[in-house]
Amino acid sequence: MSSTTPSALRGVSRRALLQSAGLIVGATGMAASPAAEPPFSPTDEAPTMPPVTPRPVRLHINGTVRQLMLEPRVTLLDALREVLHLPGTKKGCDRGQCGACTVLLDGRRINACLTLAVMVQDRAITTIEGLGTPKALHAMQAAFLAQDAFQCGYCTPGQICSAVALIAEVQAGEASAVSPDVRARGVALSDDEIRERMSGNLCRCGAYPNIVKAVQSVAQGARPGSSA
Repeated sequence: MSSTTPSALRGVSRRALLQSAGLIVGATGMAASPAAEPPFSPTDEAPTMPPVTPRPVRLHINGTVRQLMLEPRVTLLDALREVLHLPGTKKGCDRGQCGACTVLLDGRRINACLTLAVMVQDRAITTIEGLGTPKALHAMQAAFLAQDAFQCGYCTPGQICSAVALIAEVQAGEASAVSPDVRARGVALSDDEIRERMSGNLCRCGAYPNIVKAVQSVAQGARPGSSA
């Protein structure tokens, strides 16, 4: 049988033919690819924001007016601790989840870590330092001591401030999620009520039973040191 291979391909090996075809296909693909972008230079500068300058902020802290210069982003917690040097209010989670930074704002409890200082100008702010003095303790402070309602003490300032606000809420007739009748003005302060109303304040040492006793003793007007 006669050969059908063209005369031009005689003497060309199969390997050489495949190599030539591969070079042709590769060159075609490179010609069709888009031009590569220049690499990012580490010297390229990111856009910068203009600096935020401090501005006057007037805070009413524990009955005293304090004039401060603060950036708008400064939280009340940082203003208390870092600027006013009131370390009683503790920084725990800094996310509004532990209650260690609880203070009173017009008698209502708030998380100082979630509150910007500029938002609470000319409003009454009470910290643990403003509740009592070493020689004249607040009733709740005395109850926490009498009932041994703390261990390491780190969360205690927030616990006490929260408990003080709790008593005021109950006296105002405010119900909670566990109140039998949310429409009733009078609320019986049971242990379950206290646990629910104090649930925003965490104690990692686990002093909860004695915290409940301390709050009950104040609510019932018991003398510090007596059993609740």
